[in-house]
Amino acid sequence: MLESICPVTGRLVRRVPTMSGEEVERRLRNAVRAFEQWRRMEWPERAGALRALSGALRSRAAELARLMAEEMGKPVVQGRAEVEKCAWVCEFYAEHGAAFLQPESVATEWRRSYVAFEPLGPILGIMPWNFPFWQVFRAAAPALAAGNVFVLKHASNVPGCALAIEELALAADLPEATLQVLMVGAAQVENLIAHPAIRGVTLTGSTSAGRTVAARAGAMLKKTVLELGGSDPYVVLEDADLDLAAETCVNARLINTGQSCIAAKRFIVVEAVRAEFEARVVERMQARAPGDPLQETTALGPLARRDLRDDLHRQVEQSLACGARRLCGGTIPEGPGAYYPCTVLTDVRPGMPAFDEETFGPVAAVVPARDEADALRLANQSPFGLGAAIFTRDVDRGERLAREHLEAGVCFVNDFVRSDPRLPFGGIKDSGYGRELGVFGLREFVNIKTVCVR
Repeated sequence: MLESICPVTGRLVRRVPTMSGEEVERRLRNAVRAFEQWRRMEWPERAGALRALSGALRSRAAELARLMAEEMGKPVVQGRAEVEKCAWVCEFYAEHGAAFLQPESVATEWRRSYVAFEPLGPILGIMPWNFPFWQVFRAAAPALAAGNVFVLKHASNVPGCALAIEELALAADLPEATLQVLMVGAAQVENLIAHPAIRGVTLTGSTSAGRTVAARAGAMLKKTVLELGGSDPYVVLEDADLDLAAETCVNARLINTGQSCIAAKRFIVVEAVRAEFEARVVERMQARAPGDPLQETTALGPLARRDLRDDLHRQVEQSLACGARRLCGGTIPEGPGAYYPCTVLTDVRPGMPAFDEETFGPVAAVVPARDEADALRLANQSPFGLGAAIFTRDVDRGERLAREHLEAGVCFVNDFVRSDPRLPFGGIKDSGYGRELGVFGLREFVNIKTVCVR
């Protein structure tokens, strides 16, 4: 059985039976048949299906937002925004997919020579609970646009969201099995990767899960895209607009109650402005109180599970024991639910969990730096390399440092890191490899085929 537990009350929301081996096999055979139909569709038909999927998402936005709130605690206002972003990515590929797939001519001695982009087949998506719709659609939309079909193995604690995604595909009249769900546990993933029907694997999850999936897929010679953890540094230089920096950093830290791979995690601040920056951050963090995610006024919900809350608290306590100082928060509240207060730690240094590990929750770590060079060194002193940001009034300086010095796949200047359908998204180092979104995301799961005609 797959179960979802409400993170507000701790009560069972729903229980969904896992699929039998026979049912999984039947669905994978259907995926192979669906691929042969889907890949041969004329582009206007495929684009029309993506637009219909976008419409289906928007028509159920309120319902899907409530579902997310119940299963993993996302405030409904953020849930509706997540659904809208899913609709956007479907529309984006409906509009631009044909251009992205156009063969590219190359001048050679042959009569014609070009590069074509052909789909691979059924793509297995292994997806997490923290953005239970966006993580799926940002991988599925480009895969579908390219002519692949998508098989979803979702996180076990959001079975309602998983079933809703398959319902959306049916409501949009996508051919049967073009976008379908396998209700199975994590123990079945290795067998799914090895199945001959699966031609590629995309995972959003932890670094440890990424290593396991990469090893299994590598053994089967199957292409993978891995979007893994992050410990995003936000570098605040001495000439930064501190009000802008503090407001942006706090908002970026509290995305999805801090449960985001690209949430700001480490605030690396030069000493000349650290005290002023800390005061602004503490004021803003203390003003954010967790609430009921089903209420329209709530901007900060509970963590998705109590065990995740307990692990976050362990990271805070161990960092304090190593010499960090607590400026606010850091105590587990009484009562039901997986709530954790907004917390600010300072004097955080390498060797502490708040610096070395990914913290998945509303905990900000202020890291002191002597100057620009020291700040960049500390920013890059991490096994992760997903996102990074830099704050300075000298925009040219910020752009140069972001482009040439920050070791991350997605870098922003004077703004917070986020994904966008128009731009490639992904990391380096322990944050994974490959890209989602943009033209690069669409071309991850295609055969980049050379054709020469004499």
